[in-house]
Amino acid sequence: MQCNPYHSGQSPAQRAASAFDSLALPTHLSLERLVSVVEGVRQRPIEIAAAGFLNGGSVCGLWLSTDEVEVILHAVSPSGLHRQQFVLHELGHMVLRHDELVVPVDYVGVLFPNLPAGLVRRVLARTSFSDELEAAAESLADLFAAAIRNSAREPRSFERVFG
Repeated sequence: MQCNPYHSGQSPAQRAASAFDSLALPTHLSLERLVSVVEGVRQRPIEIAAAGFLNGGSVCGLWLSTDEVEVILHAVSPSGLHRQQFVLHELGHMVLRHDELVVPVDYVGVLFPNLPAGLVRRVLARTSFSDELEAAAESLADLFAAAIRNSAREPRSFERVFG
């Protein structure tokens, strides 16, 4: 999937549906298999871990992208399905390539002169948690969740893989 999912005039749900279709996911989908597919799209491994500093309210997950690894941190929750949804949302951002949205290099260099510009640009690309980017990522997460749930395999794969 190399195309930019932000075609003019598309709603967040339409962008999510296009991105989902472009993945050509297998019929029998688990979270583990989805992570593997997204690792292929992103061309680097994905590490997933719980983070106690995430409150599970306004911020349930955080995605950090580097040239070597993608890191998803998710809020601690007693519910495996909630944790899975937090992870699916961040996978949605990855598939939608939200890290490639432009933050001016001048801005990055002035504010963070000692950090790699690419890393800072990827983190700063998400400046709002209630905009169209978030809506598209959540729509894609919902499509992922439905595909896992409707798979012939056990839908609660999060407990086995990342519990």
